[in-house]
Amino acid sequence: MAENSHVLYASEPALDIAEFRRVLVESGLGETRPVDDPARLQAMLSGANLVLTARLDIEGKPLVGVARAVTDFSWVCYISELAVSRSAQGLGIGKGLMDEARRQLGPSVAISLISVPGAVGFYERIGMQRMADAFWFSRKG
Repeated sequence: MAENSHVLYASEPALDIAEFRRVLVESGLGETRPVDDPARLQAMLSGANLVLTARLDIEGKPLVGVARAVTDFSWVCYISELAVSRSAQGLGIGKGLMDEARRQLGPSVAISLISVPGAVGFYERIGMQRMADAFWFSRKG
């Protein structure tokens, strides 16, 4: 990662599928996402109504983070992915994406997500409350 680079946070509802895929793979989430199924990745992006990005403010504006969510913009927002390229992890980009989500949603919208086991500490460090009563129907395929 470039020294002294700044990060640009934005809403990108038309995020390029190849960039999305690359960050999923580079973040480690590619192990649990359908990264070899472009049609499904496109459907995931198209079905989200909040796609936030983190790009380095350098030539080419490379994507280093993405938050994909579904929200009613009134009561609750579910974060489906929070992915940061490994080369940019530990630099505050994940927190920056969550701060941007909170800024865009406002204080009256709750944010929920399901963490991968290795990221639980991150969510606790940024002040998210752990919930005991979550339920899940597993997907088939």
